[in-house]
Amino acid sequence: MQHGIFIAPFGPLADPHRVIQLATAVEEAGWDGLFFWDHVLRPESNEILDPWVTMAAVATSTERIRMGPMVTPVARRRPIKLAREILTLDLLSQGRLTVGLGLGVDSGGELARFAEETRDRVRGEMLDDGARLLAALLEGETVVEVDGNYTVDGVSLEPRPFQRPRPPMWFAARVGKKPLRRAARYEGMFPIDMGEDQFAAALEEVVAVRGSLDGFDICLKMDPGGDPPSYVEHGTWLLQSFPAVVDLDRLFDVVMHGPPR
Repeated sequence: MQHGIFIAPFGPLADPHRVIQLATAVEEAGWDGLFFWDHVLRPESNEILDPWVTMAAVATSTERIRMGPMVTPVARRRPIKLAREILTLDLLSQGRLTVGLGLGVDSGGELARFAEETRDRVRGEMLDDGARLLAALLEGETVVEVDGNYTVDGVSLEPRPFQRPRPPMWFAARVGKKPLRRAARYEGMFPIDMGEDQFAAALEEVVAVRGSLDGFDICLKMDPGGDPPSYVEHGTWLLQSFPAVVDLDRLFDVVMHGPPR
C-alpha cells in the first residue's frame, strides 16, 4: 500500500509557493504521492490554481513523490494539448506522473458557462475516444482518427515520455459497468461513492475484462482522522482526502505526522 495526500489547489492553496512548501513537506515526511483536483470553476472558491502548472512546480521541487490530477476531464480538453502536457510533465518529473482521467462535473458551471458538453453520455464517449488517442500518441504511434469525437490527421509525438510505454492512466469509476470496463482497459481506477458490495462487484467486473488485477492500481481515499473504506485491503494506494477549502494548520499537521503505518 502506498500513501498520498489529495488536495484542491483552491483558497489557501491557490498559491504555488505554498504548494511547493507542502510538496517538500510531503516528501520529507515519507509520503508516496501528492494528487490534485483539476477544476477551472468551483462553488467553494474562485481562487483556483491550474493543477498542471502547479504539478510542474512540484516536479522541480521534489525528487521522489508521485503526482497527478484526480481527475482531468478529457471532455473540456484538447487531446493534443493534454498529450503534450503529460509528455512534458513526465519528462520533467523523470517518470513520476500518474494521469487521472474522468468525465468531470459541472458543479461550478465549468462546463455550462463555457458552452462545453454537459451530457454525461456524450462526455463518456469523448473520454473513451480521448483516452484511446492519448494512449496511442504517448506510446509513439502515428494516429489517424477521422470519425468519433476527434479528428487527428497523421500525428505522432516526440520526444517519448520518460515512462514506457507511457505514464499510467487511472480512471474515476462510479457504479456501472461502462466506467469499470473503461478503467479495466488501462492501469487503474479511482472508485467514487462505492459501498462494500458495490466495490466487490466492481472488482469482479475489472477481473472479467482484464483476467486478473495484476498490474492494476486501485486508488482509494479517506478523510484524515477517519476510517478507511472497509475494503481498504484491496487498494494499492490510499489518499488522505482534504476538503476543497482546506485548513492549512490541519493539512500540515497530517502531513508532518507522516503516512499511516
